[in-house]
Amino acid sequence: MKRTLAAPIPIQVATATLLVAALTGCSTGSTSASEPAAEPSATTTADPDAFPVTIEHALGATTIESEPTRVATLGWTDQDHALALGVVPIGATKITWGGNEAGSTGWFDVAVEESGAAAPVRYDDADGAPIDEIAELAPDLILATNSGITEAEYAKLSKIAPVVAYPEAPWTTDWQTSLEMVGEALGRTALAEEVEADTEATIEEAAAAHPELDGAELIYGYLTPTDLSTIGMYAPEDPRVSILRDFGMVDAPAVAEAIEPGEFYGSVSAEKAADLDSDVFLTWVDSADSVETIEDDKLLGQIPAIAEGHWYAETDKATAMASTNPTPLSIPVIVSDFLPRVVEAVEG
Repeated sequence: MKRTLAAPIPIQVATATLLVAALTGCSTGSTSASEPAAEPSATTTADPDAFPVTIEHALGATTIESEPTRVATLGWTDQDHALALGVVPIGATKITWGGNEAGSTGWFDVAVEESGAAAPVRYDDADGAPIDEIAELAPDLILATNSGITEAEYAKLSKIAPVVAYPEAPWTTDWQTSLEMVGEALGRTALAEEVEADTEATIEEAAAAHPELDGAELIYGYLTPTDLSTIGMYAPEDPRVSILRDFGMVDAPAVAEAIEPGEFYGSVSAEKAADLDSDVFLTWVDSADSVETIEDDKLLGQIPAIAEGHWYAETDKATAMASTNPTPLSIPVIVSDFLPRVVEAVEG
């Protein structure tokens, strides 16, 4: 199922924070695998004795015999995690929703530019994993720790190069687990621990600055003007929800009632809107016009948080992409551009 996100050192969170203001307009990078493949580039080195390494995941176990030098990624976060560890992928999924003209993101482009390397080729996964385009790049590792690849796609990709898939279920890998898996696959476990600690410090600092979020009951929903009869809700395992839990928020009781165990998404009839109590209701929409449509709807307008003015619908797709797919590169954007709007919604 598809989700609707030059110094010889890795790109650090502090650097990304300083560059947040410049992110939206960036659009570097190749756009298709028909272009010449980028040369492999890394600004860091692997840990001593890191290989061989075997990584278990939902689709099997993958052994990586030696340090990869040509890394391709699938999903919408693996490229960020590789780059945060100083490894620039030769190929990455095109960001078709919330991305820039090059099918990338501003925070990724800034980090690539700082690395001094060429941007990766971008391939479209709208119709599934682009097996042939990835094969053209001749990778020696394929990272798909937060993706939706199927068993059949995994089998085909594994004929090209070792594949590290998601640990449990498609599209639900939190940023910490994904970073740790990517660090292990790239032989940079120690560096992954450093990057994780730096990112956690950024989150903790933001949480301390916004005590209003601590214990606030959250529903992260999906509302669309094209179907006002249904209210979608994302599960705690979904990365866009788990990052808000990192900031101290908790799930509203209605979430567990709407979502089946093991699923990252559920829905209820809009007729139950008045029963969906929470301190805040968050969502994203394709346009500002949708906000008024939702508020004026006779059923959706009865969602308590919406009726009481404790809701926020993100209309900027780049910001929505950041909050949907948290990574060490995008979390500073979440802190600067998204979190203040969440605080405003909580406060009403």
